[in-house]
Formats: sequence, C-alpha cells, structure tokens
Amino acid sequence: MKQIIYTADAPAPIGPYSQAVLVNGFLYISGQVPIEPTSGELVQDSIQAETTQVMANLKALLLEAGYGFEHIVKTTIFLSDMSLFAEVNEIYGSYFTSDYPARETVAVKGLPKGVNVEISAIAYQAS
Repeated sequence: MKQIIYTADAPAPIGPYSQAVLVNGFLYISGQVPIEPTSGELVQDSIQAETTQVMANLKALLLEAGYGFEHIVKTTIFLSDMSLFAEVNEIYGSYFTSDYPARETVAVKGLPKGVNVEISAIAYQAS
C-alpha cells in the first residue's frame, strides 16, 4: 500500500509529484532544493546555506514519516558544478554518524529554479 507523505515543513511540490512516498517500509523522498518552506523563497546566499536548507527539508520529510537520517539507505546528490562537491559533502556528512548510506554525486547541466544542489533520498525502516 502506498502512502503519500506531506508536510508544510518542506517545500510544496513544484510539479506533478509528491514530497515523499512510503511503501513497505521504504520512504522515497523526492529531490529537495534549497527552498525555505514557510516563505517559499530560495536560499542562495552560499553553497553552505543551500545545502543546509536542502538537508533541513529532507529532515522535515523524514520526521513527518517517523524516520531519521539513520534510516537513509541511499541518496543522490545533484550539483550544478562538481567544484562544489567538497563544501556540499562536508555539510551533508555532518548529518550522518556511521553506517553511511550508499550515494552517487553527479554534476548536471541545470537544476530547478537555477539552484546549485538537489538531494533525493531513500530510507528504510522495518515495521
């Protein structure tokens, strides 16, 4: 059975997709960009600020579903430029303590709304 996860503490979808979907213990979180959910404004002061907002958006969706960062098994990081990798990786890594998730990081030609970072995640928790 598929359950749609929604929270006002993460940005509303900007297209025909759900913020997250829970199926058989797997939580699939759509790619999060640095939009501050209350104001709807982009956070683009720095790559550190962008990444921090993206991680806050992921956290909000995890919490809404009753999950935490320790439940993430896979992430995908999309960057506007691979030269941003070290700064994004430092902030991203601070959210995990051990048993790191599988991950790939790719540079892409463009991201929604002209942002520099987008992160999607898959989390799992046994019932």
